[in-house]
Amino acid sequence: MPSGIVAEEPNFRMLAENSGDVIMQIGPDMKARYVSPSCTRLLGWLPEEMLGHGPEVFVPPEHLQGIAAETALMLAGADEGAPLALEVRRKDGTTVWVESKARIVRDPVTRVPSDFVLIMRDITERKQLEEQLRALAMADGLTGLGNRRAFDEALDREWRRTVRIGGKMSLLLLDVDRFKGFNDRYGHQVGDDCLRAVATAIKNALHRPADEAARYGGEEIAIILPDTDADGAVEIAERLRVAIEKLGLPHADNPEGGGYVTVSIGSATALSRSGGTISMPEGLLLAADTALYKAKHKGRNRVEVALLLAPKDPDAA
Repeated sequence: MPSGIVAEEPNFRMLAENSGDVIMQIGPDMKARYVSPSCTRLLGWLPEEMLGHGPEVFVPPEHLQGIAAETALMLAGADEGAPLALEVRRKDGTTVWVESKARIVRDPVTRVPSDFVLIMRDITERKQLEEQLRALAMADGLTGLGNRRAFDEALDREWRRTVRIGGKMSLLLLDVDRFKGFNDRYGHQVGDDCLRAVATAIKNALHRPADEAARYGGEEIAIILPDTDADGAVEIAERLRVAIEKLGLPHADNPEGGGYVTVSIGSATALSRSGGTISMPEGLLLAADTALYKAKHKGRNRVEVALLLAPKDPDAA
């Protein structure tokens, strides 16, 4: 076994070599000086294959900043770092989620840092459960689309991405025509079934993985279209309108739709350009809502459009 202050202690060695967790001794240079045998079960690496290597060899780049921050806190005086949830590369190229907890070892007299003791525990099942719970928290229980929270997060995220690349994005706001009359005539249970059918038609008609549909509220559905110009947005909106019309769902109180369920759609496209002054992403939502109102006012079962220029700074008002 490699020499080292911690690894030479009999009690430590017995604990490390019989633990299901991966226990490591890390030197001041951040290289592994001791790795417990459990690393082979969890990561596929033999202990000697991990010796002499730093975290950059086994941890994806996006997690290295967190490791560096916790290391700096311990070097500044903290005895231990906060638990970190991070991915670690296995020998076969896959990754596993672990919870990593480090404690610094100091000279008992000088208090000079000498090594770190690191414990890694497999939390893959916990992360999978967390993701499942997050997905449930982001889903609309009636339609299976994203809910309002999912929409708000996606809209902000996609606009910031649009600003970074100096690009464009579009938003569709879709509303079932005369839906109150539909509920009054056929009942709320049938109304719910109608919304589920409309949502399914939308999901089937969206062909690009990046496009995100969410129930915005009531019978309104919003569709975020990243990297989509005005013409592309209108093409998708028209595809959705036709797909819903072709469902052939009876709606006797919708004369503009020929007695069938139809939708009106407001399509708004924002360009990230210098000189733009419209607050985002709220401005995009307002523009889509205004276009939707125009579609309703002009006779329903149609698409109306809006175009706006927004600041290149995502936080600009």
